[in-house]
Amino acid sequence: MAVIIGVGRHRAAAVPAAVGAYITGAYWFTASTSFANPAVTVARALTVSFAGIRPMDVPVFLVAQAVGGGLAVALFRWLEE
Repeated sequence: MAVIIGVGRHRAAAVPAAVGAYITGAYWFTASTSFANPAVTVARALTVSFAGIRPMDVPVFLVAQAVGGGLAVALFRWLEE
């Protein structure tokens, strides 16, 4: 949301490219491949591949995502002031 709102304030036409750049960066340059989406976490728990998550670990991922989301909202609101 920070990418969309932040870029949209200055150059709305650049939002799609900025979101794409964020996702690309999160995928290529982080070990988590952007686990910020709870649906992805649940889907990976249902797969049998090297990218899977053990089903018993899903609750911890979901709590961490919620906490991270809350902290991000607080930070973004502080930055907007």
